[in-house]
Amino acid sequence: MSWTRDLTMGAKFAVGGGREGWLRTLLTAVGVGLGVALLLCTTAIPSALAARDAREDNRNDYGATMVGRAARDTMLLGRSDTTFRGKDVRGRLLHAEGPDAPVPPGTAALPGDGEMLVSPALAGLLSSDTGELLRERLPYRISGTIGDTGLTGPHELAYYAGSDHLRMRDGEDIRRISAFAAIPARDGMDPVLALLVVIIFVVLLTPVAVFIAAAVRFGSDSRDRRLAALRMVGTDSRMTRRIAAGEALAGALLGVLLGAGFFLVARSFVGDIDLAGVNLFPSDVDPSWGLAALVGVAVPAAAVAVTLFALRGVVIEPLGVVRTAAPRRRRVWWRVLPPAAGLVLLYPMMGRGRTGGTFNQAEVISGTVLLLIGVTALLPWLVEAVVNRLGGGATAWQLAVRRLQMTSGTAARLVNGIAVAVAGAIALQMMFAGIDGDYSRSTGADTSRAQMIVEAAHSGDAVTAGLRSTEGVTEALSVSRASIGASKGAGDVTDVDVGDCASLRELARIPSCEDGDAFIATGGWDERVTHIAEPGKRLWISPSFGGGTRPLAWTLPAGARTVQVRTDPSGGSAAGGVLITPGALPAGSTPAMLRVIYVGLDPDVPDAVDHVRNTVAKTDPMFQADALQEVRVDNRFGSVRRGLYIGAAAVLLLIGASLLVSVLEQLRDRRRLLAALTAFGTRRSTMSWSVLWQTAVPVALGLALATVAGLGLGSVLLRMVGHEVSVNWGAVAAMTGIGAGVVLLVTLLSLPPLWRLMRPEGLRTE
Repeated sequence: MSWTRDLTMGAKFAVGGGREGWLRTLLTAVGVGLGVALLLCTTAIPSALAARDAREDNRNDYGATMVGRAARDTMLLGRSDTTFRGKDVRGRLLHAEGPDAPVPPGTAALPGDGEMLVSPALAGLLSSDTGELLRERLPYRISGTIGDTGLTGPHELAYYAGSDHLRMRDGEDIRRISAFAAIPARDGMDPVLALLVVIIFVVLLTPVAVFIAAAVRFGSDSRDRRLAALRMVGTDSRMTRRIAAGEALAGALLGVLLGAGFFLVARSFVGDIDLAGVNLFPSDVDPSWGLAALVGVAVPAAAVAVTLFALRGVVIEPLGVVRTAAPRRRRVWWRVLPPAAGLVLLYPMMGRGRTGGTFNQAEVISGTVLLLIGVTALLPWLVEAVVNRLGGGATAWQLAVRRLQMTSGTAARLVNGIAVAVAGAIALQMMFAGIDGDYSRSTGADTSRAQMIVEAAHSGDAVTAGLRSTEGVTEALSVSRASIGASKGAGDVTDVDVGDCASLRELARIPSCEDGDAFIATGGWDERVTHIAEPGKRLWISPSFGGGTRPLAWTLPAGARTVQVRTDPSGGSAAGGVLITPGALPAGSTPAMLRVIYVGLDPDVPDAVDHVRNTVAKTDPMFQADALQEVRVDNRFGSVRRGLYIGAAAVLLLIGASLLVSVLEQLRDRRRLLAALTAFGTRRSTMSWSVLWQTAVPVALGLALATVAGLGLGSVLLRMVGHEVSVNWGAVAAMTGIGAGVVLLVTLLSLPPLWRLMRPEGLRTE
């Protein structure tokens, strides 16, 4: 009963203590609220991504079961995806074969011939001047829009176009389906990626917890003086501590309410944010009630615990406050126990790698949290040990050092969150750099020889001619590709490529060539070439696509020369085969072959890539024109990395906002001292430099400790995934630089309030 009475009394002091009490409670609530908002956003991430994936699965057409014959409930569907200025555009061509053909999610009816349904984002792009080039590629009339249920996010560019010319043709990816919503089987995430996801959540959430704990202690000095006054009216020490806990509880509860409000406001802007290609609807960001309730209970409980823990070294007497902890030097022995315990938990998992089974999530989370919390335990000791040895120097430096010597714990609290965030960032950067090679592979493409590749299942001559006259194209080399074998039916086959001499030189090292020549390319992985392709031998050329054209009988010229195979510009495997110039074949024998076109671009034409795609789409919108990439990143690894960017951006905003609130609270608490120093003639520049030094010294120590902790945690994580320890010092410098930059920005933002507090009015008291 006494607990309830005392907590209630403390809550009344928090909300009824006049302007000072309200301001102090509001600062605490804002600090806690920012942390709660980020916690709610974090708890909503899994459900938000699940909702996004569910919409993508529900509209999945290429995972649907294909139907053999046309029926009342079937439709033909062709993929016409494209890219415009680096942004993906999802496209589908549709043709209903019966009145009961399925309707894509987010639409009420199928588009008619020459019409299309578009996403709101695509409609806006097409109606703008920016979308002029894209309008040439999508010459359909807009007849409606796609609803939210048919899109992964509000910024997605997507369309469904109707086409009565769609037919099941060889060589084109056209499918007959009777339903959408065929959910594909999802492979489980490999252990290393699963570990990475767990570490990301721990690294992003630990600074949030540290900031919430710091926010609860805003105004602690003035609070302790007020508690001393309570002792004068008869409260004992236990009652006084319970009242202090009640005051903190009130601020934390108000912070939870503010956090919910911040979360709702932030959620309303989610649709306008596109981070690393991830875009969500506001309705997606919906944390589960269980996790939200856990946050709502855990934060106030933590506020009470932190307050009671902070008062353990304070003796509150009727005539004032005595900090018993100040004269006694901080001990270091127990502060190394958390990181040591973390290492003990993580050590058994070292060397497990990808093949050693899954990592124990409880041990990973506990070990990582203990290592990061070790930073917050060691930093107060480090700051005290260093500042007690400082002295001398200019007036601003002496003011800063003396203040740090008096309140080293407060200074350490100020940068604890920064230090934890930087330590986690360094560890993650080391882990990403270490495993990047496992999830990023070289495609072998040579972008100095060609910048794009186009594959045309038909009309190859028309596409090639169109490309050669396209703006921004410097070269278009094309080859027709098929199979060639010694027999008309089944048997060993190898590749055959037909093209002019310049095009064939992209596939093999040909010293001399003229139309009518044929070559045997050897030295690749296909060992069948040597016994199939013998000069003077009768061979059969099979078209690229079965069922369209009968095999063509052809005799390999007796003068065919053997040449060394060469990897093509796209990085395709150097298999080897038969290379033929058009003059060595009967006229009209290549239409049924797949046409592969290597396109060179003028770097001075900014939209050359889109001009190429427009030209290709005029022949057939389902033809793909892809930009060549020298490195390709695994989709899941890329998704995890994008998730890290999103979370890191949110934590960085929290760090800056919470740090600014903390600095302003400290300045407000010292306003009389600042005004008194000014009244005695202290210059404004001296006070400004003093504040800067008060921030810079603990930040420098915190970042140094964070670097050591981050390197240690990163080394442990790399050993856990079976990689050698390597340090990218440039990335480490970047992480520490970002942390220092945030603190510098906050300090600059705090200067105007500092100058305002230095006015003589600050000496007034009531």
